[in-house]
Amino acid sequence: MKNSESRDLRRLPNEQAASFRFGTTLIAAAFAVGILAAPANAQSVPAPKPAPKSRDASDGQRPKPPAAVQPEQSPPNPIIPDLRSLFGSGPAPAVNFDANQKILASKVSAYLSSLNNVTGNFVQVGPDGSRTTGDFYIQKPGKLRFEYDAPSPIALIADGTTLAVRDSKLATQDIYPLSQTPLRYLLSDRIDLLKDTNVVGISADDIFVSITIEEKQPLVGTSRLMLMVGAKDYQLKQWTVTDPQGYDTTVAVYNLDSTKKLDQAMFKIDFTNYQNTTNN
Repeated sequence: MKNSESRDLRRLPNEQAASFRFGTTLIAAAFAVGILAAPANAQSVPAPKPAPKSRDASDGQRPKPPAAVQPEQSPPNPIIPDLRSLFGSGPAPAVNFDANQKILASKVSAYLSSLNNVTGNFVQVGPDGSRTTGDFYIQKPGKLRFEYDAPSPIALIADGTTLAVRDSKLATQDIYPLSQTPLRYLLSDRIDLLKDTNVVGISADDIFVSITIEEKQPLVGTSRLMLMVGAKDYQLKQWTVTDPQGYDTTVAVYNLDSTKKLDQAMFKIDFTNYQNTTNN
């Protein structure tokens, strides 16, 4: 799906551009998800992309990987939570979760751990309200590709140890250790949110179960990630990242499909044909 509102990343003010890139590197949501300092100059890649004809399914009781049994879905309208209003601008206070909240976190952890090979589509809403769309591909452990629809030249590629954010128009590429990005939560084989992350909020209503993760960086500040899964099927619906400057980026995913066999070439990072910038 192409979206006329897709924007050129370089037209944003520096702080908003950094936030866009930070949300881009999530995900994922996050999932993305787990949080680090916003990548400052993330840039992307040209790549042929097999359009995923994804589907979404669940049993309504136990978290399972999505199965290809549903017709292709229309793009969702992402919900934009305000994490700063929930927790303020400083670190969230320590929280003691009750038994029900711990059960919710356990179910979401089981679902995230069950995801292995997954493809789908996404809608991203940036800090300025603009929308971009694209396709994503995940293969655990550690491999991911996010491709943005034209006119955006951005693509993200993780090969198991490294994350590359490429710009096919500029022929540039920013390189990050995968272990230092929020994607580490999405791409790990197994995850226990309460043990492996700093969870500061767990809530549920009739539509979503929401879990908020906070990460503090001494030189950069506090970032937050809110993961949202379906209250009935426990499938990932979206995530929102608030960066240390207070800018929010939301990514909603849909048409999830766990049946496709993915080409390993799509997870290969080209270090020779792009100007590389390494970020540690």
